[in-house]
Amino acid sequence: MASNLKSEERHFLLKIAESEAELLAAQRLRYRVFVEELGATGPTVDHARRLESDDFDDLYDHMILIDRRRDPEALDHVVGVYRLLRSQVALKGKGFYSNAEYDLTPLISTGRNLLELGRSCVDAQHRGGVAMYLLWNALGAYVLDHGIEILFGVASFHGTEIDRIAQSLSYLHHHHLAPADIRVRVRDGHYQSLDLIPPERIDRVAAMAQTPALIKAYLRLGGHIGDGAYIDRNFNTTDVFLMMDTVSMSQRHMAAYARRSEARR
Repeated sequence: MASNLKSEERHFLLKIAESEAELLAAQRLRYRVFVEELGATGPTVDHARRLESDDFDDLYDHMILIDRRRDPEALDHVVGVYRLLRSQVALKGKGFYSNAEYDLTPLISTGRNLLELGRSCVDAQHRGGVAMYLLWNALGAYVLDHGIEILFGVASFHGTEIDRIAQSLSYLHHHHLAPADIRVRVRDGHYQSLDLIPPERIDRVAAMAQTPALIKAYLRLGGHIGDGAYIDRNFNTTDVFLMMDTVSMSQRHMAAYARRSEARR
């Protein structure tokens, strides 16, 4: 994945984690971002070792971005991560992580090739640079290599105060709700409606300002959201379900991914 990197990109290596040390470094990055920056807590957090992990980690492919200039002995060298779980793996084992928050039956029943994304994060020093670009391109190559038809996962707003993000949640509900036949819904007992503001009262500029960059990026690629938000108090987040049919991805992005994949063969 790194053979065509130029200039600043030469400092990076993009790969699927293959060793315990690489997985630990990914979990250390998750700790820095989700715990130290965003205030997550709960049973998945090991403060003594500064790791964020869970029982699903052994099922996933962990796509990691390594900064060669950083010290691997200190577990500081992984600066970007995507956690990837294909349906062929999930449905033979524990299932999907997001199934705890959302009823995934509409998606699973399609029989299509699914990929769950999760725990995606980038080190604070690498945001706004090439890191996310490299991760996105590698994700596109992974999608092509494995014949993925639908990408999905939980995306988060920081904080649990619904009123603060009501414009964004309402805009997503009225403009980006998934088609009814594949629309998943927050599980009973945790449902938080997204329909908080009537469409005529939504301020689009304010809504976009409240929307995290990652969510906006998926929407630009034709993404949709599920029905309802899930309030995750352990992670101090408000979660929405994002999904994208790869057929709906823009031809420009698919062509770029295809060229990159072809160059690697």
